[in-house]
Amino acid sequence: MTKKSQGEPTPPDLMVELAGKLKPSSDVQQIPLQIEEKQAFLLYLKTVVDGLQLQNIVIKPFFELSSERHFEAYVNSLPNKVKMPAKEELLIELTKGNVLLVIQDRFVLLDLRKVNSDTVLQTTIEPTIHGPQLALSESLETNINLIRQRYHDSSLKIETMQLSDQSHRSIAILYDEKVVKKSILKAVKKKLNQLDTPLVQSSGDFQLYLTDKKFTLFPNTIITERPDRIIYNLTGGKVVLLVDGSPHSIVLPVVFFDFLVSMEDVYHAFWIAKLTILLRYIALVICITLPGLYVAVTSYSPEVFRTELALTVAGSRIGVPYPSFIEVLFMLVFIELLTEASIRLPKAISATATTVGGLILGTAVTEAALASNIMIIVVSLVAISTFVIPVNEMSYSMRISRLFLLGYASLFGLAGVILGFLGIIIYLVNRESFGEPYLRIVAKNREEEAKGDNK
Repeated sequence: MTKKSQGEPTPPDLMVELAGKLKPSSDVQQIPLQIEEKQAFLLYLKTVVDGLQLQNIVIKPFFELSSERHFEAYVNSLPNKVKMPAKEELLIELTKGNVLLVIQDRFVLLDLRKVNSDTVLQTTIEPTIHGPQLALSESLETNINLIRQRYHDSSLKIETMQLSDQSHRSIAILYDEKVVKKSILKAVKKKLNQLDTPLVQSSGDFQLYLTDKKFTLFPNTIITERPDRIIYNLTGGKVVLLVDGSPHSIVLPVVFFDFLVSMEDVYHAFWIAKLTILLRYIALVICITLPGLYVAVTSYSPEVFRTELALTVAGSRIGVPYPSFIEVLFMLVFIELLTEASIRLPKAISATATTVGGLILGTAVTEAALASNIMIIVVSLVAISTFVIPVNEMSYSMRISRLFLLGYASLFGLAGVILGFLGIIIYLVNRESFGEPYLRIVAKNREEEAKGDNK
């Protein structure tokens, strides 16, 4: 390093070059530190660096230690020290909150980032009564800490990588090396290395890039906010992905039946858990088949009902001016609109607005003979059954699938419902999630699988 004639230290050329590339941003800070014969240089972005840490960890010790050699030895012993990346990656590291320090022409990178998103959030998407009430945060380090605090086993491995998109977000890959299938882990890493995405902002859009088939109907991964579900899946040999800046994790591979598991089942007695699981499967069948069955029976096969019930259904439809298919489709669209409104409206008014809207419009529809009373019961039962599905991604898939069954029922009656249902099962049988059959019911022993993969 050289000095100007007035005694002002001159920063190294690399630091000047980096500062030039960051300008004209107003938060670029290039600060020289000098006392007697000691000198050093700092380059950082003040909006993403913790100023208090910088003062206490770097600046104050510089003026207190007797020589540059002592200060350099002190800096090299800091836990905040980060491995120096390649020259072209230094700018990315600076934007993440790292500080570039130059001592005697030697460059050191320190992690002194300011994190405002490390607050652990409350569970909102997957609430339970007896389970933990805290979810993940938007900080990758905090999320890893939450999992480490609950999973005290040296077999838990955490690998990090950086995406090559415009956000350059950090990704953490978590797995238990004792039980994970090596073929699955290899497939996941291969997929991550092959990602070519313009921008990743959260786990929600990141999971879409992990799916091989763009127009697939059923989800290939599970997104969860619960640390206990993450640990439950880690012990099951699955791989978990954490995205920096997202309060959700991605679990893969998954099978269809994973989407009907609630963490509440773990905290209940055996028979209570089995009963609630059975109720979910009943709700699943109801939400996907009931609209089609209503159309098939009322339009094609009313003899399936008992005479009294058939007469009741027929009497409720007196005055309805269009076929049952249009009636069901109209009410399903109405329910979907109410559901979307409850999501998009502010929380302070969403419950009141959707409840009042549903009651008023439901009553008005029946009084205007636009739909029968039985139809209101059917649609309400379908909506309630959909909300029983624990994982939100699968409930969206079921909402679309029942429209396919409704179309088949309107064309072919009960035979169409059966054929459509079989078609969905065949479609699921032919699907895979990172090499795992989607409808896999019975799993092999984990130790046997791990031995088989290692051979």
